[in-house]
Amino acid sequence: MRVYPVPMVTTQPDVPRARYESRPGRHAVVADSLADLRGPAGGTVELPIWLFWSSPDHTFDLGDPDMRRWLYQIVLREAGRLEDLTAYLDGDTLIALWPGLYLPKGVRQAWEDKHPVLRAAAAAPRSAA
Repeated sequence: MRVYPVPMVTTQPDVPRARYESRPGRHAVVADSLADLRGPAGGTVELPIWLFWSSPDHTFDLGDPDMRRWLYQIVLREAGRLEDLTAYLDGDTLIALWPGLYLPKGVRQAWEDKHPVLRAAAAAPRSAA
């Protein structure tokens, strides 16, 4: 058995930084107020390439529930600037869609910590609509 003269030191990961990441090394961007999110609630939206690059067609029909949900997931995950959020998201629509959005844990936590109404929406029983 060996005894080491210096005690081992353990370190904790930098939790606050990693806590709100949309992916490793990318911090989640969160609007200060849901009222600031005044993007379109209907019609067709074309996302810029810096938000959606994986398809030649960058357009989303907000009248289609699946496309609307997909657009919101993309913007919440990929936004690098506040302007990305305010241009493409609508606050009331975000609240309505929130429980069904598939988001990275850090993005969901960042938004729910800043906007408790989203946490409440996620916790509310869903209607069978």
